[in-house]
Amino acid sequence: MAESEVLLRKLTRREFRQRMQSGELKACVVPLAATEQHLEHLAMEHDWRSVCHVAVAAAERLRPRVLVVEGLMAGISEHHMRHPGTLSLQPGTFLAVLSDLIDSVVRAGFKNVLVLNGHGGNTAACRATWDQFLRLYQVNLQFLSYWDVLTEADAKELLKSGHRLPEDLPGHAQEFETAIALAAFPDNVRTAVWTEQPDPKPAFATAQQGQAFLDRIVERATAYLAEMIDGKRVAGIPPFFP
Repeated sequence: MAESEVLLRKLTRREFRQRMQSGELKACVVPLAATEQHLEHLAMEHDWRSVCHVAVAAAERLRPRVLVVEGLMAGISEHHMRHPGTLSLQPGTFLAVLSDLIDSVVRAGFKNVLVLNGHGGNTAACRATWDQFLRLYQVNLQFLSYWDVLTEADAKELLKSGHRLPEDLPGHAQEFETAIALAAFPDNVRTAVWTEQPDPKPAFATAQQGQAFLDRIVERATAYLAEMIDGKRVAGIPPFFP
């Protein structure tokens, strides 16, 4: 039903307009990720699929107040380009597209915008530019990598192969990401080959472990969004020079 749909792309213009004009829509989530190599055993869409899984689950918990706005599947992945099949954007290209997406949702009427990141290579560029985005768009614009809601305590409780942040949590295609995939989209995990590579950590992953991580991530990401909507988490707009 359009009144409970959480994906922007599924709505007609009338359905979106009515929900926005009624005051029902309070926030949107813009997922960012990458399409890149994830060792020999995980599909290249992993970052995109995982961040969208979290975004949709959080929006469903807060429906009908939140929409997920998908628009950018590739990220900054030059460090993975030795592996053919990886897609990478130049940082300037990536930030230009992200800026246009933010501009689009702000012009549509959103005052609370959460950019939810699922790829570590995007982080530095976003952090370096965020104060400019805040000045430009003048809304409650937040940047959050979904694993940032997890702690060292979570790593020590749930990971077997290591507990360092960010080396083991989130790491790259190791125990954490493999467990997430086993829980949410096991069709993306090639378990037959995960031990045929130098890194043994993926083979420690289980679906049960991944679900435990996802439960915590979704709960905390939902709370983060709710605080934005309720005015308890507001991004400060940096001042302009006099």
